[in-house]
Amino acid sequence: MRFPLILVSPARAENVGAAARAMKTMGFSELRIVSSEAHLDAAARRVAHGATDILDNASCWETLSAALADIDFSIATTARSRAKFRYYATPQQVQTVLEEKQMWTGSAALVFGREDSGLTNEELEQVDLLTGIPMAGDYPSLNLGQAVMVYCYQLSALRRVSASVEAAANAPQLAALRQRAQSLLQRLEVAGDVKLADWLQQRLGLLEQRDTAMLHRLLHDVEKKLID
Repeated sequence: MRFPLILVSPARAENVGAAARAMKTMGFSELRIVSSEAHLDAAARRVAHGATDILDNASCWETLSAALADIDFSIATTARSRAKFRYYATPQQVQTVLEEKQMWTGSAALVFGREDSGLTNEELEQVDLLTGIPMAGDYPSLNLGQAVMVYCYQLSALRRVSASVEAAANAPQLAALRQRAQSLLQRLEVAGDVKLADWLQQRLGLLEQRDTAMLHRLLHDVEKKLID
């Protein structure tokens, strides 16, 4: 499974260099940069120290949506205090989710936001799952390089998981299920319940393929009953 890391508008070259170094150390190689040229700064290369090839091969994108266009499943890191009704998977839970999805998904991406303000709500809505790092309340922040290292360390186990040939890839299934669920909420006239809709969208990202297929069947039956 391809697994690029995406940095959205990083401001400090040193943070990008530290992120590249963490990636190289833990076996990740594809870096995507959105709306920034910080990785071209000499300070990034100095901090990368042995991981400059990741900086040299980094691809640049104008928007997050463009960077995610060829990605089947996406995860975004964010602070709990920056969104209201979000479900947050821990790094360990993200590993479990990706181990299952690796069996039928061709690509996944992990998105990191800006150093000072993280990701916007509009950007958070573009991903399939949100994750946060549990931290002590009296010191609730990590810099970008540290956050990348935490996730690269946790997810390095994915590089040692062999993809199964038994399950056929069906990446559009999750997107179709999200659309179907949203449509059902509208038909039931509860789409205005923001907390319910947000919870549903986030929980869908945790489903395994067989659960996704079964929920499609259930929603089909519900839709049919509503028509009847």
